[in-house]
Amino acid sequence: MTVAVVGGGIVGMATAYFLRQRDVEVVVLERSNVGAGSTERAVGGIREQFSTPVNVGLSQASMEVWDTFEEEFGVDIEHRRIGYMFLAREEGTAEELRETAEMQRDLGVDIEVLDPAGAREHADVHDGNYRLATYGRRDGIADPHLALQGFSTAAQEAGTEVRTHTAVTDVVRDGARVAGVETDDGRVDAEYVVNAAGPWAGRVAAMAGLDLPISPQRRQVGVVAPEKPVPEDTPLTFDMDTGVYFLPDREGDALVGGHFTDPDERDPDRYPTDYDIDWAVEALERAADCAEYFGPEAGIRQGWSGLYAVTPDHHPIIEETLPGFVNAVGFSGHGFMHSPATGQLVTEMIVDGEPRSVDISALGTDRFEGVGAGREEKNVL
Repeated sequence: MTVAVVGGGIVGMATAYFLRQRDVEVVVLERSNVGAGSTERAVGGIREQFSTPVNVGLSQASMEVWDTFEEEFGVDIEHRRIGYMFLAREEGTAEELRETAEMQRDLGVDIEVLDPAGAREHADVHDGNYRLATYGRRDGIADPHLALQGFSTAAQEAGTEVRTHTAVTDVVRDGARVAGVETDDGRVDAEYVVNAAGPWAGRVAAMAGLDLPISPQRRQVGVVAPEKPVPEDTPLTFDMDTGVYFLPDREGDALVGGHFTDPDERDPDRYPTDYDIDWAVEALERAADCAEYFGPEAGIRQGWSGLYAVTPDHHPIIEETLPGFVNAVGFSGHGFMHSPATGQLVTEMIVDGEPRSVDISALGTDRFEGVGAGREEKNVL
C-alpha cells in the first residue's frame, strides 16, 4: 500500500514517520521545502489547557511523544516545561476558566486555579487587573524546527520518499475512491492521499471536490527587549480578555503576540511575512498593561508573521472524508503541538481502519452541519 502525503510540514512529516513504523510506503509531496509553510513560523507552544475534551486528548497523546522525543529520535527539541498561565479580567472569563479547569482535572490535567497573588508568583503581572488565573505546570514550549528535523530525518531513514518543489495539481479518482494525485512532475498512484497542506489545505481539498471551511489567517509575533528581563522560567502568559500573550525568549527578551482585529484572511502564496508597525505598537501597549516587564522603554527587535489554518470552531478536521482521502487540516494554530497524535491517528485510520488512540468522532466535517466538538474561544499558541 502506498500513501501520498500532501504537505511537508510537521503534520505531514509526523504522519509519514508513523506510517513507516507500520511498513506503509509513503511519498511526501511538498510544493516548496520541507517545513517552509506554517511550521517554520510557529512559536512552539505545547499545552494541555484546552476548553474541549478532544483537544485535551490530542495534547495528552502528543505529550507522550514530546516527553521522550530526544530518546526516540536523537534530537534535543529544547522542550521546556515553563507552564502556561491564562489570566481573566472579567468575571465571565473567570467563570469560564473555573469550569474549564474542572473538566481538565477530570481528564487528568495538572491544573491550578490561582488568585491574583498566586498568579504573580509565576510572573510579574499587574495582579490588580485580574480576577483569576489558571496554570498548567506540564505545559511549555519546544523548537518546531528541531522537532521537524527529528520527524523528517527519521521518516526518510525509514524509507519515506520526500519530493520537494513538487506541487500537487489535482486529486485522481477511480470512481468514488481516490487513487492518487497529479503533480507538476507527473502522476503519483496511491491507495490513500493525506491532505496535510496547512494553509493550502482548502485548495487541496477542492481538488477532491470538497469545500472545507478553512481560512488562512495571518498572525504576528514580535521579539521584544523588555524594560525588565523576563526570567527563562516565566510561563507563557495569556490575557484572555485583551488577547495578548508573552513568553520568555533568549537573554531576558520576550516573544509577544496576539491578534486584536477582525480575521485577517490571506492568500498563502502572497502575504507579508514581516510584522506591522501598528500591530507592534498595540501589542506592546497591551503587554505593558498585562505585566511589569513591558513599559515605555520596551522595544521590538524584530518579528514575523505566519498563517493559521482556521476552522469556524478552531478545531482540526481529522477524518477520512472520502474513500481514500484523509484530511489532517485546520489546526487553528495548534498543528505543531498536536502533530504527534495526528500522525498516529491518521496511521490508525489507514492501517487499522479506525482511529484508536484518541476519540476524534467530534472532528469530522459533519459538525459544520450542526454537530460539533465545541469551540475553542481563543486560538492562542
